[in-house]
Amino acid sequence: MTSPLVAPVGASQFAGSRRIPAPVNEPVKHYAPGSPERSELQARLASMSTERVEIPLVIGGKRIHTGNTATQVMPHAHSHVVADFHKAGDAEIAGAIAAAAAAQKEWAAWSWEDRAGIFLKAAELLTTTRRQTVNAATMLGQSKTAHQAEIDAACELIDFWRFNVSFAQDLYAEQPISSSATWNQSDYRPLEGFVYAVSPFNFTAIGGNLPGAPALMGNTVIWKPASTAMLSAWYVMQNLEEAGLPPGVINFLPGDAVQISNALLAHRDLAGVHFTGSTGVFNGMWETIGRNMGGYRSYPRIVGETGGKDFIVAHPSADPIALAVAIVRGGFEYQGQKCSAASRVYVPKSLWPMVRDHVAQMASQIKVGDVRDFTNFMGAVIDKRAFDKHTEYLALAQRDCEIVTGGTSNGDVGYFVQPTLVRTDDPSHRMLNEEIFGPIVTAYVYDDDKWLETLQLVDATSPYALTGAVWAREKQAVLDAMSILRNAAGNFYINDKPTGAVVGQQPFGGARGSGTNDKAGSRMNLMRWVSPRSIKETFVPPTEWQYPFLGE
Repeated sequence: MTSPLVAPVGASQFAGSRRIPAPVNEPVKHYAPGSPERSELQARLASMSTERVEIPLVIGGKRIHTGNTATQVMPHAHSHVVADFHKAGDAEIAGAIAAAAAAQKEWAAWSWEDRAGIFLKAAELLTTTRRQTVNAATMLGQSKTAHQAEIDAACELIDFWRFNVSFAQDLYAEQPISSSATWNQSDYRPLEGFVYAVSPFNFTAIGGNLPGAPALMGNTVIWKPASTAMLSAWYVMQNLEEAGLPPGVINFLPGDAVQISNALLAHRDLAGVHFTGSTGVFNGMWETIGRNMGGYRSYPRIVGETGGKDFIVAHPSADPIALAVAIVRGGFEYQGQKCSAASRVYVPKSLWPMVRDHVAQMASQIKVGDVRDFTNFMGAVIDKRAFDKHTEYLALAQRDCEIVTGGTSNGDVGYFVQPTLVRTDDPSHRMLNEEIFGPIVTAYVYDDDKWLETLQLVDATSPYALTGAVWAREKQAVLDAMSILRNAAGNFYINDKPTGAVVGQQPFGGARGSGTNDKAGSRMNLMRWVSPRSIKETFVPPTEWQYPFLGE
């Protein structure tokens, strides 16, 4: 007697080929005076400013309160605490590993369309009912202006969740050719084990994408958000839960980065790392994984986007006014705390006086302060450690260079650093070489007839290769830069600032000291979270062992 057929755990009963909604980039709301979105956001800011949120761990869908807590403050009003978050200990770290393992089999058995439906719903929730909550959390906790929060916490995260589903559909549809005698198939399996996602403070969208992309492909994830972005991360996690994410698929694990990493990177079931942060931390994680290679079940996938010392290089034919605007927007938006922010600029002598004066004029008009005041163009840098670092660089610039505009900081109420333009005549100066991650841009002025030599200088100066921009009206100059700087930036801009990559339009990532260039917001990134299996089915197998060539 044959056994009754039983569907695999989690298998969909849907029959038919399903197509997901075509993704479209989420329109950016402008928050102009009198607009409904401005009123909604201001109301949410007012209400959330009175709250002090308690943030638990989420392990296997359960809220865990350890009693070992830390705080998150408003960087622009650092005496104001916005959240208390519980920190994981060794028992909770082990629990997260166990929860990820327990959820893996069923989650991997779900059809990809059913997994996709959760992220599509999460995107729609963020588009509608949860938009201003996540925006306000990003503004209060990470000191982003309304515009910067909108393009990040709302639009980019919505785009990640929608476009990743489309990219997954394309990937799963990629199948090998077959003949009439055989059927060849590609099975895109999730990785064996858990993925460790480590997200930074500066982009809420990255916090949603680093665990979300592997989870979409059937993996289970342990997510450690940055302590200085815990409030927005907590609301992103709640958004995913409301969308129907099953328990244990993404485990939310605040805590000490070293303690958590030491435990997870040593575990045999580590399947991958999805990381955005500093180059030094990523290098340390890579070294740890290398030392532990003999103890893993399989080779972990290591995906990281790290630092940048991003450039703008201008040809004598460049438009000086538009170039100055690109320096101000590219260097000073979100206090320069973007891995793509313009940090070094190369300007010909013929253009320097006009560019210098226009940048100084615009910088003098920039208001720096509490982001709840919508007239402020800049907020505060993220914490005291960053503030002290930037203040030290300002002192270095004061000592060695010419400060064109800015050059001051004040940490009494918030961690405020004024937008600063520095000029140095030393092309190898630290200000042109080291990642500062603040609103400090350093210029080097070159002789107009040294264009090709300057391009070589740009390529050789920094160990990073994340973003860069060339400014020129002469096509040959653009072609020169495209060739000589081919490996100097993973995202290259022509007559534009080097920031603002859009999901689906400019897949983001760099090489050299800037990461593995696995291009967040593209199918290339999703490929890292699957392990393909090739399957060959022969319809009528041969019944004789001899081959024709054996005949006499």
